[in-house]
Amino acid sequence: MVAATAATDALYVLFSSAVASRRAWAAANWSAAWYLVSAFAVIRYTGNPAYVLFAAIGSWVGAFATVRWLRRR
Repeated sequence: MVAATAATDALYVLFSSAVASRRAWAAANWSAAWYLVSAFAVIRYTGNPAYVLFAAIGSWVGAFATVRWLRRR
């Protein structure tokens, strides 16, 4: 579960970066991937409210790691 939400946030950060850079193709591709992965994550954690904690942890890890990766590029 943490991995799914980390991937969701990583894709969102990549999407946001592409939008900020005005790269339309990249933004569209990241957006599509983001929605696919986020749909999977939502389906997984809605069955049990305790999964929301794991979603929050994964979200933080995904955003943090992706921004750090983007800063190194």
